[in-house]
Amino acid sequence: MSQKGDSPSSNNALRAIATTFRLTGWISFWAQLVLGVVAIVILTFTGISRQVTDKSVNTGLGVFFALAGVLTLIPSVYWAFRYTRIAKQLQSSNPSNRPRKADTVQLLRLGLIVNLIGATVSLVGAEAIVGALLTKSLTVPQIGAGVYQVDPSRIIQSIDIFVVQANTNTITAHFVGLSASIWLLNRLTSKNKGVGE
Repeated sequence: MSQKGDSPSSNNALRAIATTFRLTGWISFWAQLVLGVVAIVILTFTGISRQVTDKSVNTGLGVFFALAGVLTLIPSVYWAFRYTRIAKQLQSSNPSNRPRKADTVQLLRLGLIVNLIGATVSLVGAEAIVGALLTKSLTVPQIGAGVYQVDPSRIIQSIDIFVVQANTNTITAHFVGLSASIWLLNRLTSKNKGVGE
């Protein structure tokens, strides 16, 4: 986003865009990082607990997609950090050090794609996990007047809900990344008065 002239209005617009990139980048970075770490800890705990007690529902496919969603958070967190670096470049006094608008828009679009893929994979995981839990809950006999012997593996365990929580954190993290990229793309295209191509 190098500019052709250093007029006061173009400097103000550039400074506003740089500030927006810096703040949005850091908020997105930390939110995604915290949500991703919590999801990894929960999934790790769940995996260890399932090896110790094999009483939880078989949500293997759902857990696989949940893990894939967490792995796609890695480039998403990196992209959020890149936004903070773009803010520094935009504040450079040398116009040749500033990124071009087209390159920045391309970077934002790539961030959108990464988060859309991650959110899609995580949503597929959520569907698989919730479907397995629903199947498990429907196979438990309803206790009425008679006494039934219920297989403990057919009861939804708290560890099963942890998997849902981890996947929800991952989806939320991708939503944060999507929101940040859309917000920055909107700010960049609406505040480009005086900013060169």
